[in-house]
Amino acid sequence: MHDLRVTVLGGGSWGTTVAHLSAHNMPTVLWARDDATVDAINTRHRNERYLPAFPLHPSLQATTDFAAAVSRADVLVLGVPTGAVRATAQAAAPHLGPWTPAISLAKGFEETTQLRMTQIIEQELPGRPVGVLTGPNLAKEVLSGLPAAAVLAMTELHIASRLQAVFTTPTFRVFTHHDVLGCELGGALKNIYAIAAGSVEGRQLGDNARAAIITRSLAELIELGTCLGGEPLTLAGLAGMGDLMATCISPQSRNFHVGRELGRGRPLQEVLAEMDQVAEGVKAVRVVRELARAHKVSMPIAAHVYAVCHEGRSPEWAQDSLLRGRVGHEAGGRATPAGRSGAV
Repeated sequence: MHDLRVTVLGGGSWGTTVAHLSAHNMPTVLWARDDATVDAINTRHRNERYLPAFPLHPSLQATTDFAAAVSRADVLVLGVPTGAVRATAQAAAPHLGPWTPAISLAKGFEETTQLRMTQIIEQELPGRPVGVLTGPNLAKEVLSGLPAAAVLAMTELHIASRLQAVFTTPTFRVFTHHDVLGCELGGALKNIYAIAAGSVEGRQLGDNARAAIITRSLAELIELGTCLGGEPLTLAGLAGMGDLMATCISPQSRNFHVGRELGRGRPLQEVLAEMDQVAEGVKAVRVVRELARAHKVSMPIAAHVYAVCHEGRSPEWAQDSLLRGRVGHEAGGRATPAGRSGAV
């Protein structure tokens, strides 16, 4: 495959990491707003704000010139937070060439519309192939050269197959996938459950309790995901269970960090105020609560995360209610005579 010019929009930890991966294979430019970040990448090959300890590929270039970065792209990667995806895609539209693939890295929903990121990109960049790169990928481990895997999901599998070579390195393996919806739902929902798992850690309830929370979280994720049209095997794969496991056990996870600090008794706004990057699960749980209600899916763990984050309930109440409440068949609502057991 001839060299494809790759542009990554967003100078956060994951956008930088994906740009580093791409730079191994293709000419890559990273766009960031911050002059100091751009200067550090170009002169010292480091993102000193988010990833100061990790050297980046020496061929990676950075710029603050948005129009120039987008107009050169043969592949556009959107590595901005969910709340900035629509505005970023709108800004890119006048400069992006026709038929240029656009790949999303963000995991979550647009709160006002409940749309997934690829749906937003399709609205703002019509007529272009759109996909998502997702999976159990912690930026610092990837930059350290530790082995990792991801999926590149696109409805146009022949394009996804060609783009595998853009992101694959000897230590980062990229699989293709056709189920864009399922892959995106897995990435969005796991952030909510990382908050729940982190709060178990913060309260020092032990590995047994955390395993129970993670396992029941997976059941909720699959229940809602399949109800919305995702495939069960997708949600049990890298984009679902894999991402859930990594995010629910790693201190590197922003959402796990939020949950752990909540479990230790700290107020949510205090925790969020000291963070440099977005914990998407706090926002996503609002959307998931509404989706669960609309589709009459029982999601008690997500409901407890919502109550803790947005109604001021304590994590102690949440875990005690989940782990000491009424018990029934492990399959939940599906095993009851009445069908599903109710909405969040």
